[in-house]
Amino acid sequence: MDYKELANLVFPDAKDISYYEEKYPERNLPEGAIVTRFAPSPTGYVHIGGLYQSLVARMSAKKTNGVFFLRIEDTDQKREVENGVTDIVNSLKVFDMAPDEGMISETEWTGNYGPYIQSKRKEIYQSYAKYMIEQGKAYPCFCTPEDDEKRTKAQLEAKIRPGYYGVWAKCRNLTLEEMAEKIKNGEPYIIRFKSSGREDRKIQVSDTIKGKVTFPENDLDIVIIKSDGLPTYHFAHMVDDHLMRTTHVIRSDEWLSSVPLHVQLFKEAGFKAPKYCHISPIMKNDNGNKRKLSKRKDPEAAVSYYDELGVPPDAVKEYLLNIANSTFENWRRQNKDAKIEDFDFNLNKMSVSGALFDMVKLFDVAKIVISRYSAEKVFNDSYVWAEKYDKELLNLLDNKDYALKVLGIERGNAKPRKDIAKWSDLKDNISYMYKEEFDKISEFTYGNISDKEEISKIVKLYVEKYYDKNDDKQTWFDKMKDLAEELGYAREVKMFKQEPEKWPGHVGDISTVIRVTLTGRQNTPDLYEIMNVLGEDEVKRRLLK
Repeated sequence: MDYKELANLVFPDAKDISYYEEKYPERNLPEGAIVTRFAPSPTGYVHIGGLYQSLVARMSAKKTNGVFFLRIEDTDQKREVENGVTDIVNSLKVFDMAPDEGMISETEWTGNYGPYIQSKRKEIYQSYAKYMIEQGKAYPCFCTPEDDEKRTKAQLEAKIRPGYYGVWAKCRNLTLEEMAEKIKNGEPYIIRFKSSGREDRKIQVSDTIKGKVTFPENDLDIVIIKSDGLPTYHFAHMVDDHLMRTTHVIRSDEWLSSVPLHVQLFKEAGFKAPKYCHISPIMKNDNGNKRKLSKRKDPEAAVSYYDELGVPPDAVKEYLLNIANSTFENWRRQNKDAKIEDFDFNLNKMSVSGALFDMVKLFDVAKIVISRYSAEKVFNDSYVWAEKYDKELLNLLDNKDYALKVLGIERGNAKPRKDIAKWSDLKDNISYMYKEEFDKISEFTYGNISDKEEISKIVKLYVEKYYDKNDDKQTWFDKMKDLAEELGYAREVKMFKQEPEKWPGHVGDISTVIRVTLTGRQNTPDLYEIMNVLGEDEVKRRLLK
């Protein structure tokens, strides 16, 4: 018996790999184009680290006119959650990161290199496992789970590294005839890779992010096809990335230790290995100690958390790019209106160590991002969010024409206001512009002027003598100075600072009284614009109240 006969006995119906090599040819792309993927398992919510990885992969592909695809790795079906694929697909859509190819629903995909879900590629893996057996690079293993337990126990007791290798790989040494006999007798088996590596030899890999990394060679005869006929992650990764013509494997550095095995699998199969790019994890400061963002401990680890808060997807992506490439922040300052796709992203500029996740910084980025939005976009995006999460805000936005005026205050200026970091901030931010909400305010704090009679005097004189809805901004501002002067206050702040003993206050104190009377707040956007949006009747009602 030879290896080919054994392979036919194990996989009698599997196609020759030439069928798949022809079906999935090399891609016709420009030289240097990156083909990469996001390859999650549908085992729970999408982690912010997964989104980070996807963004890096997508930016790398787009920059080189390459391909970014979504592959679902679902060979561990015991851990799957209901609608897991849909959640992954929808999360990428929300962040405007839909792949060029890959899964578009639980069962559908787009692209010429599918199926893009591993559970639908069983026949492909078996063909390549058959090919490996034919090459003498894989073999059937008949060890039972009980055998594996005994082996591991003996290794641990002897203080030997556990695993299926060397003298411990007992099925490796069976003759082809013995293997064939066991198969014919109906003994259950799995398929193992026959490693040619030795742990006492070293392998050096050039990682695009980490640089040159040295490891011991892999000497484990790992399982490549399980008893259910599905592959393990390691083997599926090799087959899929070969056939999908992946040029760069961009993934978390928790897989860095698997590189020797993966490179070895490609080499033994006779295929060119892709370049590996291992991204450091996103870290969190936990009482002075750094640790990975945890699904179990940290709500911000879930991508859905940002949707619930109402942080715009654009802001999350910009913050993640700040983490990914330190040059992004300066680029954004100089290119305020550019798309993030225009940024010259570089894998080799990514940090070798894990970046610290900072929610305060994220919110600062979000304020800048939202400040660049038009009133129409703020309205549309916040309305969609409010439909899901905040019915009170939805009611405020019900009158679109008025809402657009409110949201347009100080928007589109050279220095637009930066007071909204997330849509969950918006209701409190604009509520005073609505009569029913304003009338709920029970306490007014006026700043430097606290005497009620003085406040009443200021407001009364302003309404009777100085307020005119038709004033332009300069006239309005000059009248505010005239009001201050008539009441005995400094008409300029600098006058007050030069001789503070001469005045009870200045024009800023006067305008604060008007501001608080109209809004209930000492700090607001431009008061002149607020008064124009409120309209004459409401301004007078509030002042006289």
